[in-house]
Amino acid sequence: MTVSTHVLDTSIGRPAAGVPVILYHHDGADWTRVGRASTDDDGRVKALLDPAASVSAGAYRIVFEISEYFGDIDSFYSQITIDFLVSDEHSHYHVPLLVSPFGYSTYRGS
Repeated sequence: MTVSTHVLDTSIGRPAAGVPVILYHHDGADWTRVGRASTDDDGRVKALLDPAASVSAGAYRIVFEISEYFGDIDSFYSQITIDFLVSDEHSHYHVPLLVSPFGYSTYRGS
């Protein structure tokens, strides 16, 4: 399985570089961190899952530490959390985020 993301700042119409992103897997009782990265200059994390992490179908969570990106800009959100389900541990999962200081949207990408 691979997991990627792309963060676009819709308030300026450009990629959001430097957003810390953390990936968790729900192991039945707790959320276990299985990846961490920051978006590159194009707002992308191409491989969010730690190569040493064991993968399985189930619930996953991506946390975007968006307050670190917006910094001194007045923003409503400190974190954006997206929970999603993995049904095939051999597939690629792309979770884009469109964000502004007062709103966001996401979808399953390709």
